[in-house]
Amino acid sequence: MSRLTVAIVGRPNVGKSTLFNRLIGRRQAIVDDTPGVTRDRREGDGRIADLTFRVIDTAGYEDANDDSLEARMRAQTEAAIAEADVVLMLIDAKAGVTPLDNFFGRWLRQAKDRVVLVANKSEGRDANAGYYDAYSLGLGEPIPISAEHGEGLADLYQAIREVLPEEDDTDDADDNGTASLELSEDGEHPEGLTVWTDADRPRVLRLTIVGRPNVGKSTLLNALIGQDRMLTGPEAGITRDAIEVEWTWRDKPVVLVDTAGLRRRARVTEKIERLSGGETRRAIQFAHVVVLVLDATSPLEKQDLTIARQVVEEGRALVIALNKWDLVEEKSAAVKAFRDRLEISLPQVRGLPWITISAERGRKLDDLLDASFEVYDTWNARVSTGKLNRWLQEKTEAHPPPLAKGRRVRLRYMTQVKTRPPTFAAFVSQPTELPEAYTRYLVNGLRDDFGLVGVPIRFMIRGGRNPYVKQE
Repeated sequence: MSRLTVAIVGRPNVGKSTLFNRLIGRRQAIVDDTPGVTRDRREGDGRIADLTFRVIDTAGYEDANDDSLEARMRAQTEAAIAEADVVLMLIDAKAGVTPLDNFFGRWLRQAKDRVVLVANKSEGRDANAGYYDAYSLGLGEPIPISAEHGEGLADLYQAIREVLPEEDDTDDADDNGTASLELSEDGEHPEGLTVWTDADRPRVLRLTIVGRPNVGKSTLLNALIGQDRMLTGPEAGITRDAIEVEWTWRDKPVVLVDTAGLRRRARVTEKIERLSGGETRRAIQFAHVVVLVLDATSPLEKQDLTIARQVVEEGRALVIALNKWDLVEEKSAAVKAFRDRLEISLPQVRGLPWITISAERGRKLDDLLDASFEVYDTWNARVSTGKLNRWLQEKTEAHPPPLAKGRRVRLRYMTQVKTRPPTFAAFVSQPTELPEAYTRYLVNGLRDDFGLVGVPIRFMIRGGRNPYVKQE
């Protein structure tokens, strides 16, 4: 039986994203008093008590049918409505019913059978008038809730149950029982809330797409999945949230994450752009592989390098996509200039994979995904302790460490302490005396001899004796 899908719709600034966050149990969507913050539709795993469902957050519905951004946002909302089993139409009970609410309500009465009218922001007496006005929309009895404070969710639960046919009235709850409906202050998962993790699924690659504004990130995601899932257009900064899309490529599960463009922080003055930038940086932190999209007509600008270094510092695997390659005239010269700049500017990830693509034309996208899975495997690579110490002996014999205080610095033992990224610890007789140049020599040797190219390597120096050897 297919899973229940619930879409949250309404005019701008009625609290759709706040309700979305409440239903999924964490603050995932950007919320602000500014109308029109949400643009792309966002999906998540929602729950009210024993009722579980896929919930879709949508952009505020606008009466626009031209080529404007608002019209494209409206098309995304209409696609979510067509896909949903149940539609929650939100109004602002404090503001009352507006002409746009009336317009949207008339359209929904014709377009969808299962609609639940929700009067949000119903806390306090000043919401009573708007609540009773909602009856005029002809969508049945409004359900008063406060998404911000978590009030009225029991009534919303019952309203959703009542509009479902008997065969769709499913109970997908697990043996853990009812989940909490409250959010913690810091926005983390509250105790008792069941959420998906990578441990619960097959091995899933989290592929996050980042870059400067207007380099083609959303166009790339649409080209990969073969549908207009994300809003695109000539305007810079269309994407604001970090939007996750579950997808399968060659029977391999992938979570694609589209993000807002990152500009230099000094140029960011608006609050929404600061919030969007924070969402992008958080998406990088939780990524497995990050695809940095560059405009091939002006690649590796200062901001591109700043983003790349952020990815490396977070320890994520990195792939560069040179987009709009079809617009480059002198391709051989462009390749040479790009390769030289890359070797000089990002030596810490020597061998970094990069692919020339055209997202708009769908060119070389399979090559990009092949490179992403290859670097993902390298990012997860583990080298046995025996091989590492035989390698360490060969390296130190070929190029001994320097003298310090009249004695030779000795590297006694080495082991890999973790993967993702590959992290190594070496036990040294005089750890503070080992030069940084010698550490770079060892890291470069690890790359070359064990094939750890294109991923960050963390190398830690430890003092003291070998902890794995029994002391006398």
